[in-house]
Amino acid sequence: MRKTRLKDLREDKELLQKDIAEMLNMKQQQYSRYETDENEITVTLLKKLANFYGTSTDYILRLTNEKKPYPKT
Repeated sequence: MRKTRLKDLREDKELLQKDIAEMLNMKQQQYSRYETDENEITVTLLKKLANFYGTSTDYILRLTNEKKPYPKT
């Protein structure tokens, strides 16, 4: 199984799944399913994670390799 960008971003910050799950107010097991692509991520959750990691939603979704977020309009 291919490593997801969510896992890469989390590990870059040296955080555990439980740390991110707590921030998102969910159980670690639920968050784990997003990292392993078992559950489809919601737009709301995707935006929260992009803001938290300082990247774009497209980067998380592997639509771009540019980690930098888009300029705010």
